[in-house]
Amino acid sequence: MKNLESVDQYNELTKNENVIALFSADWCGDCHFLEPELPEIEAAFPDYTFIKIDRDQFIDICVDNGIMGIPSFLAFRDGKEVGRFVSKDRKTKEEVIDFIKGLSA
Repeated sequence: MKNLESVDQYNELTKNENVIALFSADWCGDCHFLEPELPEIEAAFPDYTFIKIDRDQFIDICVDNGIMGIPSFLAFRDGKEVGRFVSKDRKTKEEVIDFIKGLSA
């Protein structure tokens, strides 16, 4: 999973690609709980570009998207948000997979 490097990169990716954005932070224990599962989740959905967004580094993106708790996920397709799995609660691999599968419905 790529780490977001700039606001311009975020704008470009969400405008032109199918994106799953993970909002996270180094200090977030619930975020680290999910990390070992991320490569498998990413491999299961090759139609999406996965990016990790550090909420402390990109707080304006979080505010603009109403991200108050982490870990949280947003999905984008054709420049539009198509789904959100947003809360402060710990997420399991199964919950994330169900969220992404539900995007195609």
